[in-house]
Amino acid sequence: MVTGKLQVKIKNDDITAFEQIFREFYEPLCLFALKIVEDKDVAEEIVQEFFYRYWENRKQMEIKISLKSYFFQSIRNNALKYLRHESVKQKHASFVAHNNAQQSYFPDYAEKELQTIIEEVLQSLPERCSMIFRMNRFEELTYKVIAQKLSVSVKTVEADMGKALKAFRNKLTEYQGYPVVNQKNNTR
Repeated sequence: MVTGKLQVKIKNDDITAFEQIFREFYEPLCLFALKIVEDKDVAEEIVQEFFYRYWENRKQMEIKISLKSYFFQSIRNNALKYLRHESVKQKHASFVAHNNAQQSYFPDYAEKELQTIIEEVLQSLPERCSMIFRMNRFEELTYKVIAQKLSVSVKTVEADMGKALKAFRNKLTEYQGYPVVNQKNNTR
């Protein structure tokens, strides 16, 4: 099979083979993604991101099905993931809009107190942990981008985010007046 030979060449860093596969599949994959996401720009972005990741991970990939099937299955999964993410964003926006409508219920002093607590938690964290939290939550960077910028692994970013979130949960639970229950030592 021609694409099988091209796949071997791509694994061996043959950019010409990659370009050939890209030219062959780009348009059909964009049309396929468009049927799912119903937005041409988003469909093209999904396909471009897929090809970028395919090239970046070419050495580690072990594709057990036909390349064409793999490409279409991947695009389908990525398009559905995008739709799920958009659904979550819409629900969040609705939630925020609802809460903003009730913002007068949340006094200014409470908001300032909450900001103070957030800063206290961030100050109490190790520097890298705090920086990773700020980059993810305030600058909206992905774990992968943060890992690249800080020259650490994605697992390190995940671990530091876990530490930060745990510190926030503990502090905010105290703020709400509820005791923090340690799951490991809970004997009830």
